[in-house]
Amino acid sequence: MIIIPRTPTPPPIPAPVSTVPEGPSAPGIRRHVLWSAAITALGGLLFGYDTGVISGALLFIGKDFHGLTSTSKELLTSILLLGAVTGALFAGKIADKIGRRRTVLATAVVFVVGVALAAFSPDYGVLLLARVVIGLAVGSASMVVPLYIGEAAPPRIRGALVSFNQLAITSGILASYLVDYGLASSQNWRLMFGLAAIPAAAMFVGMLFQHESPHWLITQGREDEARAVLRQVRDDSDVDAEIAEVRELSARTSTARDLLNPKIRHALTIGISLAVFQQITGINTIIYYAPTLLSSAGFGHSAALLANVVNGGVNVGMTIVAIWLLDRSGRRPLLLTGTAGMAVGMVMVALTFLIGGSHLHGAAAYVAIGGLLVYTGSFAVGLGPVFWLLISEIYPVTIRGRAMSVATIANWAANFVVTVSFLTLLGAIGNDGTFFLFGFLTLVALGYFARQVPETKNRSPRCPANPSRCGSRTCPTRRPRRTRCWCADCCWASAAPTSTSWRTATAGHPRAAIGW
Repeated sequence: MIIIPRTPTPPPIPAPVSTVPEGPSAPGIRRHVLWSAAITALGGLLFGYDTGVISGALLFIGKDFHGLTSTSKELLTSILLLGAVTGALFAGKIADKIGRRRTVLATAVVFVVGVALAAFSPDYGVLLLARVVIGLAVGSASMVVPLYIGEAAPPRIRGALVSFNQLAITSGILASYLVDYGLASSQNWRLMFGLAAIPAAAMFVGMLFQHESPHWLITQGREDEARAVLRQVRDDSDVDAEIAEVRELSARTSTARDLLNPKIRHALTIGISLAVFQQITGINTIIYYAPTLLSSAGFGHSAALLANVVNGGVNVGMTIVAIWLLDRSGRRPLLLTGTAGMAVGMVMVALTFLIGGSHLHGAAAYVAIGGLLVYTGSFAVGLGPVFWLLISEIYPVTIRGRAMSVATIANWAANFVVTVSFLTLLGAIGNDGTFFLFGFLTLVALGYFARQVPETKNRSPRCPANPSRCGSRTCPTRRPRRTRCWCADCCWASAAPTSTSWRTATAGHPRAAIGW
């Protein structure tokens, strides 16, 4: 018998002792990020509350300010949007100059001033002024809150956390509906406006204890502070790589003129198109005017407000579903599915008014409400959260604040046009014609999204279109003769493909389109 000698097992090599202090545990990171996102998202709650509360207040303002016409109501509703356009216009520049955190603090102060002015308005003119001031804060919050969360959140959960802001918006809308319904018996529209001061004050106090956006700190050359912040919200292995990446991107200085650069023109066009389509498909006509519409269709004030509460509940519920799905299924599937559902809901409402007339009774009334619920739920799972998420992801970091401001301004401008004309449109072409028009525009939006909007799930700050291929500079279209990545940031650094054949061959490709 041959005996094979046994090789002795070497002693285990002790693990090297790290001289770098350990960062927070994964649960600690999640807790810190979630708390920061929750405080900031109070801006989203105020956004939702102050845009939604007018729907119930419109039913009762006339008892103090007599002689209000449909035009007066349209102006009172829509003038907030003019303030929002102005707020969004300046918020991006202010956020790039003084920081995201200080901009959120200033926004909270403007919220408090605006709602206090509305609650104590002695006449219609002062109330209009108050709505403009509130609009300034709403426009600022709509831009800077997703920007702050998007830069502070780890990439793997960015979709859920940025959409947490959308959940806050829908929760604010639902809260406004509940307040409207609860105060309907007293008809106290002043208190409806004034209660918004509570979350505004909470946001201000909470933001005093939050850190600045690490990406903004890096752009200001304050890398030690940025590293300290990132260690609270990232794994240690990700910190240095992210700082180097953002430093490289931020070194490419930009001005407002850079928004016209051909290398990012397509990304800018996508952001503006998403912004406009989100509004011209009719969502805010439902948010602002649903009780007025239902009252004119034969519902009593309380019944109309109660139906509005149900609609707000569906909005919140489906937003929660969207948050759960965004980082699992991606942005495009939710966007396309939700937009298709919006078209179905609008057509249901239009057919109900076409068949049942302007005054609905019995089953027709329930079908119309069902159509509104389908529409709102589909919006909440698709175009609602995906728009705000995409505009925080598709732009280079050096111009992200300005580019997001442009998209947000387009959003509020489209919102204003639709809101200021909705009641007039109802009178001109009727309920059925108005909702058929919105349904048609929703189908147009669906076709555009299917052809042009890219997937940005799990992207890095460098490559929104295809993060896994940017490092090797392999073209997202997988064409073998090209090796240039033409996502927004990579094309920012080098020339984009210019040949006519290349443009023709890749036109509309959803994964590569973002670079032009």
